[in-house]
Amino acid sequence: MEYQQLQDEIKAAMKARDNRRRDILRQVHTELKAIEVNERRDIVEADVDAMLKRVIKQTKETLDGSIKAGNNQERTDTLAAQVAILEEYLPQQVSGDALLALIDETLAETGASTKKDMGRVMGALTKKTGGNFDKAAAAAELGKRLG
Repeated sequence: MEYQQLQDEIKAAMKARDNRRRDILRQVHTELKAIEVNERRDIVEADVDAMLKRVIKQTKETLDGSIKAGNNQERTDTLAAQVAILEEYLPQQVSGDALLALIDETLAETGASTKKDMGRVMGALTKKTGGNFDKAAAAAELGKRLG
């Protein structure tokens, strides 16, 4: 997701009076703005995606803690809804046939032939997809092909 798109989504949530969506997107925006100010650089799409993943991880951890602590159902429902909202904005992961085709292409490009080359292939896959692929499935498939 691009930074401007995030700002537009916040405005749309405000117009729709969707306070839950507005608040969670504002949280992401605030953290991105802090990066922009502190590091004195423009925010790029990779920054937004990384921040979304980070906030999702933090919210899931809070949700798990809330469930274990036996907090009220309203709190856990709110946290679960926040995770669902944020996941809508993450890029789709490459999987299935598209992942297999990408693995074939990467194997050909890297010339990998043994399991020792697996790290290099996974690195190339990560670079091509921005890390948005099913890593477990890719590792299993590479294990078959390079083993």
